[in-house]
Amino acid sequence: MSETTNLEQMVPEPGEPATRRAFLAAAGAAGVCYTLAMAYPIYRYLASPVEMAMSAAAVTEVTLKDAQKLPLGSVLMFKFGTAPAMLIHHQDGRWVAMTAVCTHLGCTVQYEAQQDRIHCGCHGGVYNPYTGANVSGPPPRPLKLYKVTVNDAAVNVSRA
Repeated sequence: MSETTNLEQMVPEPGEPATRRAFLAAAGAAGVCYTLAMAYPIYRYLASPVEMAMSAAAVTEVTLKDAQKLPLGSVLMFKFGTAPAMLIHHQDGRWVAMTAVCTHLGCTVQYEAQQDRIHCGCHGGVYNPYTGANVSGPPPRPLKLYKVTVNDAAVNVSRA
């Protein structure tokens, strides 16, 4: 008589009825898979604000190569850490960089050169394109300004 392993005892021969032990083992394995499949998105959702805060704090400067060639009255959108930011080359030659995240609900704002304003399309918030101050709408705070240094090869944007 040959010895049988636990696995062979749990898997019935074709045509034999499944045992309670085999059914419970399969149900338990399915339950573990389901739990893991549900736990990972929850973990990513809860961990992402912490990771974003840590990575945003780690970045202190961004170098934008060839950004000094940006035409007057235009904007360059870029990432400062994990957050969107904008570099504006104003008509008067001034350079301004600031975060591009609305302080109301976190939507990405856009520079509108024709109106010379920064506008949030989510709820109509308007910001001053030189200072980042909130001009109208629901935004409670101004946009965060960055320090801009322009040289022949690039534009450096750093925390103020």
